[in-house]
Amino acid sequence: MSSLSAAPAAGGGFAPLRQKTFAILWMATIVGNTGSFIRDVASSWLVTDFSNAPAAVAAVQAAGTLPIFLLAIPAGVLSDILDRRKFLIIIQLLLAGASICLMLLSATGLQTITSLIALTFVGGIGAALMAPTWQAIVPELVPKQDLKGAVALNSLGINISRAIGPAVGGLLLAWFGAAFTYGVDVISYVFVIAALIWWRRVPDVDDGLSERFFGAFRAGLRYARASRELHVVLFRAAAFFAFSSSVWALLPLVARNLLGGDAGFYGILLGAVGAGAIAGALVMPKLRAKLDADTLLLGSALVTAAVMGGLSFAPARWIAILALLALGAAWITALTTLNGTAQSILPNWVRGRSLAVYLTVFNGAMTAGSLAWGAVAEIAGVPTTLVLGAVGLAVAGLVFHLVKLPKGDADLVASNHWPEPLTAAPVERDRGPVLVTIEYRVDESDRSDFLKALAKLSGERRRDGAYGWGVTEDAADPQRIVEWFMVESWAEHLRQHRRISKADADVQQQVRRFHRGPEAPVVNHLLSINRPHLGRN
Repeated sequence: MSSLSAAPAAGGGFAPLRQKTFAILWMATIVGNTGSFIRDVASSWLVTDFSNAPAAVAAVQAAGTLPIFLLAIPAGVLSDILDRRKFLIIIQLLLAGASICLMLLSATGLQTITSLIALTFVGGIGAALMAPTWQAIVPELVPKQDLKGAVALNSLGINISRAIGPAVGGLLLAWFGAAFTYGVDVISYVFVIAALIWWRRVPDVDDGLSERFFGAFRAGLRYARASRELHVVLFRAAAFFAFSSSVWALLPLVARNLLGGDAGFYGILLGAVGAGAIAGALVMPKLRAKLDADTLLLGSALVTAAVMGGLSFAPARWIAILALLALGAAWITALTTLNGTAQSILPNWVRGRSLAVYLTVFNGAMTAGSLAWGAVAEIAGVPTTLVLGAVGLAVAGLVFHLVKLPKGDADLVASNHWPEPLTAAPVERDRGPVLVTIEYRVDESDRSDFLKALAKLSGERRRDGAYGWGVTEDAADPQRIVEWFMVESWAEHLRQHRRISKADADVQQQVRRFHRGPEAPVVNHLLSINRPHLGRN
């Protein structure tokens, strides 16, 4: 969009829909996601016609999530360096092609487990490429004051699709067959592509510091490796999804074998999950006002475990539907809690890539869990596997509740307080590596506290682009302490200047208060001579 209204938001959570572009893309996304759920229901049910083996059913589930595990991080990088509108159109064409193949194979009777898994894998590739890009375009579509509402509406839209798509898919599959069902999914891509073609996105401006793929990839990994707060979110997510994946991997067999249902009933079960998720999303603001993130995540784990345990006893169908409603509410609570926490601790410059790391962990846990629980079900049976998953999830929820999620209340807006580095002559952007040194004078009595504060600063340096960091003292003058860090290129160091947040600036101020020199600490920028022009963008 060329411009966005800066007027204060009004109208509550639906205010973003006043932005025409957001509203049209939001509706197109609901149509597209509904088609994807219709396709997934057909594939999940169709595999049970070919094989009743739990491992085969779980393999289809894994084929859809494995590409997201493998490609989420590269996809996050691509979403930052490519034209997002064109990139999304290409992805939609890829997904439409996979669904066309599924439709033709089903219509001609040539569909097999192998082709089903392979084309599900292709669909997973499209989902992997699309997920971080859809998240990244939201700030382009709405003014800043409507951003949280837009994110919430996107979650609501996904769950509307989840409520409609599976039920419609199950009915279409039961009434008209797999080929027709896949054809409906193909039509849904027409609406999404048309909306993206209609959107006139303003191209990004290359100011010479725009990141290239491999440099952006390394920067994203460096941030993820150095961010302790992100580690906690990833750890909690892996624990939750690894155990809860058992119910998703085995749900087709639960519907067919334990509950004696057909494709239509399976769609109703998945629709109940979506309806429960919508209900959970609507009451989430009230829950967040009373409960913290850790309590919400623990409650989600215990409710999900209870549903898994209840399904293992093959209850009446109406009880199963009610249980899936509860599962949907618990699932959306866990997803929004973990995703919201991740969003709150990430600065804008690395948000897409770090969210891609989160998606990698999420889908890696789901993929590994699906395969593992499918193998267990081959040996122990579906009911026993559900019980084992339920017990594991409940125990993990209680144990990992002790590892508290970060509050996410730091001010991550760029501070822009670093002065431009002084140079005798213009420095080529790709020159490197660069050694930056900061000289402090610290009283002996303050030395211990200074080093503790400096240790906190080291994490900031690494997150924002440094690949090496250290601290030294002058042998002839112990009060002269030199902090140093390495950056791979001059361009990357200039990007560091833009990445420093206000929260980081507060940490730096805590360090500098120990400096006793007559002037500010001396900063030096040392460029490599032995390896000129080997820096990488």
